[in-house]
Amino acid sequence: MGIVYAIAILGGLGLIFGTVLAIASKVFYVETDPRLDQLNECLPGANCGGCGYAGCEGYAVAVVNDPDVSPNLCVVGGSQCAASIGELTGKLTTEMEPLRVYRRCDKNKGQVLQRYDYQGIPSCAAAAALHSGSDQCSYSCLGFGDCVKTCSFGGLHLENYVVKVNSDICTGCGSCVKACPRNVLELIPRRAKVAIACSTKDKLKAVMDVCKVGCIHCSKCVKACPAQAISMQNDRIVIDHRKCLDYEGDCGSACAVGCPRKIIHFRHVEPAAPETPAEAPASAEQEQSQPAA
Repeated sequence: MGIVYAIAILGGLGLIFGTVLAIASKVFYVETDPRLDQLNECLPGANCGGCGYAGCEGYAVAVVNDPDVSPNLCVVGGSQCAASIGELTGKLTTEMEPLRVYRRCDKNKGQVLQRYDYQGIPSCAAAAALHSGSDQCSYSCLGFGDCVKTCSFGGLHLENYVVKVNSDICTGCGSCVKACPRNVLELIPRRAKVAIACSTKDKLKAVMDVCKVGCIHCSKCVKACPAQAISMQNDRIVIDHRKCLDYEGDCGSACAVGCPRKIIHFRHVEPAAPETPAEAPASAEQEQSQPAA
């Protein structure tokens, strides 16, 4: 009989607790916006963080509840995804400029040597923190692949101690840009005409002593650009691609022609608004090998 009583008591307790939980679920139920499920279906589910939120679900909640959050922050989903989000949330969708990642370093061509043999943790962040990194150039790609590990799409790989970008796969989410401790990677428009293959902040002899193709900050490209799209910002040459692309005249690629170090590279110009990232050019880092003549 003792066993029967024990079973009856446990069964009664289970029934009581189950009833309490059922009542609590009704009392404390939080109603969710039905649009969230629809938005999660629209979003790619990559959780890359390119939108600035922790994941796709976080962005969905923000774009529904915050009127200031734009519907076109998902660079992976592209314009079609932005249009769907705009339709569901009733927000105005502006045209997106498709982006891709570009590597601002050509240390192998510049024959950059190592200042010491790094044998620590295989991480760019760790190597950069030790005496400005193992390369003689303090702004070069260290090649340990922190950016490769953060890419959710497999758009990056290491080759000969530098990162290579696969234009077919790159979605322009920017997660790799945030992971690079030296700001070697940057986002540029897919239809950019030119790009700078150097990220150094050193000048003249300090650059020439460590790299054969590094930017020496002579500012000839700044003076040569008729669109005034090139400037010096925080000791680095920067291209305003919007000004460059909007310039209606024929500049004759004056910036690339005038560069004595030939580190401004011509790029294949893509269509203004491809529907998806899959329509990017077929080759990986082609522009890295196309310096001005």
